[in-house]
Amino acid sequence: MLNWIVTFFLLAVIAAVLGFAGLAGTFAEIAKFLAVIFVVLFVASLIYSMLTGKRPVAPPL
Repeated sequence: MLNWIVTFFLLAVIAAVLGFAGLAGTFAEIAKFLAVIFVVLFVASLIYSMLTGKRPVAPPL
């Protein structure tokens, strides 16, 4: 998920440099939205591991 955040942030910066303000704003909003989801899932994972004493099982790749 962090890869997507970095990708959209870089796309926003490139679009802003090239003068596409609307597109840059859209990419920035998507990056912010993904960052919020990442933080929420990260905090939920921390709380889960503190309450249960177990690590969450990651799905196989």
